[in-house]
Amino acid sequence: MTQPKDTPHLVDRSGRSYGLAEPRWRGEDGGPLMLSPLSGITPSQVDATERSLWRYGAAIPVNPAARVSLGEGFTPQVPLDWQGRTIHFKLEWFNPTSSFKDRGTAVMVSHLASLGVTELLEDSSGNGGSSVSAYCVAAGIQAKILAPATMSEAKILQCRAFGADVELYPGTRDEVAEEALRQSASVFYASHNWHPFFLQGTKTIAYEMWEMLGFRAPDNVVLVAGAGSVVLGCDIAFTELLEAGQIDRRPRLLVGQPESWAAIADGVNGSSTAPSPRTPTIAEGASISAPVRLREVVDAIRRSNGAAIAIDEESIRASLRQLLARGLYAEPTSAVAVAALDRYIANGTIGADETTIVVLTGSALKAADTMAALI
Repeated sequence: MTQPKDTPHLVDRSGRSYGLAEPRWRGEDGGPLMLSPLSGITPSQVDATERSLWRYGAAIPVNPAARVSLGEGFTPQVPLDWQGRTIHFKLEWFNPTSSFKDRGTAVMVSHLASLGVTELLEDSSGNGGSSVSAYCVAAGIQAKILAPATMSEAKILQCRAFGADVELYPGTRDEVAEEALRQSASVFYASHNWHPFFLQGTKTIAYEMWEMLGFRAPDNVVLVAGAGSVVLGCDIAFTELLEAGQIDRRPRLLVGQPESWAAIADGVNGSSTAPSPRTPTIAEGASISAPVRLREVVDAIRRSNGAAIAIDEESIRASLRQLLARGLYAEPTSAVAVAALDRYIANGTIGADETTIVVLTGSALKAADTMAALI
């Protein structure tokens, strides 16, 4: 059906639109959905009394009465001296379940709760499942988490502690996603990789960058990408702020991926070679071979005049040690962004006088076995 242009609605890749009152997670064309473009907000619309991502509630199309919040968002943005220049590090483990996923989950679960959803299915390699479990129990929704059998014990424990039904599946992360699609025939599928309202939560990380820099845009945002939800969140928010006249340019989105899982980097760089063998990586949160929104993520990076590169395992380990030496107990996946930062500085992509923010996605406390092996 056709929605009024100024009314927020969902749109699939074929251009068909859907109302927000329907608990839909993909389009009739079988592809992912996006929310129709919104205008951004001004500083006067930021609710400074709210110490969470809901301070940007004027930019989030969720009924305020339906909000499910555990205090997510508004995480520290710490300036550190890095190779003789100031780099800002966004510490996402300050979110309630210790990862950036809480941003998207809070908004997604709030939206679904407002529609009366009482049971849902999520597939995850760890952080997404932990986050969905927490917000579902807070919302009174029963969650089932489908995860690889290799999921860390700490993340399994976190899911079960919140009352979720955890099913460990013997297969790769992509095979788990395929099984979730099969099970979606009998329970509502609220995949953080598929659901469009998840991106409405991840976009708040860019709104925070804007506010914490004195309502101006950084020059560069350095990110690790698996499915690319933070990349898309930043693209959405900076587009909204441009539309509202609050920034005059897009920050460049500079992405790093583990070299065996670099589908986004291959897409950005137009690689025509066969993909690398999918070997295990310590950056398990980024081990996604076929991102659902691959074309949208590639477009977002290119639209920002950004870049994407593949990072080898030894460089990821070395960057993780660099973070530990600075007192930052980040999950191994976060170290991909730091290794990418060093590459972008070395090749001149990041200038000495530019404002750069690096997103550290989660805490190493949930990767105890990997950290013990490293240390």
